[in-house]
Amino acid sequence: MTRLSILDLAPISSGATARDALRNTVDLARRAEDAGYHRYWLAEHHLTPGVASSAPAVLIGAVAAATRRIRVGSGAVQLGHQTPLTVVEQFGTLDALHPGRIDLGLGRSGQRARELLTTPPAAPQPADPRPTDPPAPGARTVRGLLIPPPFSFAALAKHPLFALAGALLQQPGAQTPDFAVQVDEIIALLAGRYRSDEGHEAHAQPGEGAEVELWVLGSSGGQSAQVAAERGLPFAANYHVSPATVLEAVEAYRDAFKPSRDYPEPHVMVSADVLVAPTEEEARRAGEPYGLWVRSIRSGGGAVRYPSPEEAYAHEWSEEDRALVADRVDTRFAGTPEKVVEGLRVLKEATGADELLVTTITHDHADRVRSQDLLAEAWADAGV
Repeated sequence: MTRLSILDLAPISSGATARDALRNTVDLARRAEDAGYHRYWLAEHHLTPGVASSAPAVLIGAVAAATRRIRVGSGAVQLGHQTPLTVVEQFGTLDALHPGRIDLGLGRSGQRARELLTTPPAAPQPADPRPTDPPAPGARTVRGLLIPPPFSFAALAKHPLFALAGALLQQPGAQTPDFAVQVDEIIALLAGRYRSDEGHEAHAQPGEGAEVELWVLGSSGGQSAQVAAERGLPFAANYHVSPATVLEAVEAYRDAFKPSRDYPEPHVMVSADVLVAPTEEEARRAGEPYGLWVRSIRSGGGAVRYPSPEEAYAHEWSEEDRALVADRVDTRFAGTPEKVVEGLRVLKEATGADELLVTTITHDHADRVRSQDLLAEAWADAGV
């Protein structure tokens, strides 16, 4: 059976605090372990009003300490803001405390944002944000999976918050090396074979010899997919972030893959937004705020505190709003357990995924817990 794992952003709901969100994350992780999920990953986001996962290594430590068996990791560490040595020491410490359970997912988010500042935006396609409405013009279906038209992130990256985050996350004048160079340095430091250009050795303690499982995350067939493939690493493709490019990402990874000791064959995990409820009506109500929340992200100011259904119902949608969120809302798997399991089965078969990584955000923590439990039970019963 295909393994299911969880991606958590530690969302902060309207009327709640970061403390509430972090406590909910620890509780959800315990319940995920009891439900049989394989991994529990924490995202990295900065200067975001509605997300508390700004320090994934710290939060991974709290989750790992509160659980016993489930693997815990990052989805992903943003290498645009950290040095390889810092990352290896952090995750080496986590591995020393929780041996054999730590995943180190790497992403180039910090670098990618700066590249987007020079990319002209594509014209958005209008569509209604409600999950039951038809997909946006230009969408296509591949092996049963909805592939929407591409969304351009260039305008989002030009928001002043992006530049401010970069300034606050790095020392003045700091230059981030190429992503491939950083990944190679992390691999070398973990293996104890790092050498500088001048021939000097460096040994990370903790870190050297750590049993962390190394992953690369990516949203396209670009450098992230190539770096993972050429080094024989597993690759996580983000259908939930960029559904238009997920097939391109996994195909590029598989085409370029070179076998390694740990992975003689390509190994792919694909992410998805999901929401499971006992009935369609309950799923619609709990899922109503999703479009409004995505709108806040796509507008460039960062995710707002997750709205309540009542707050979402009160929002008046413009055509511009709808265009911002269409691809994300159309590709969310929401509904009864049977409906969501069928959607995830299609995602698995269309992408050839070896694992699936699901993320669920609701205003009420109880709805997230229920969704997680219902999905685990239905997935096991289906034997997908």
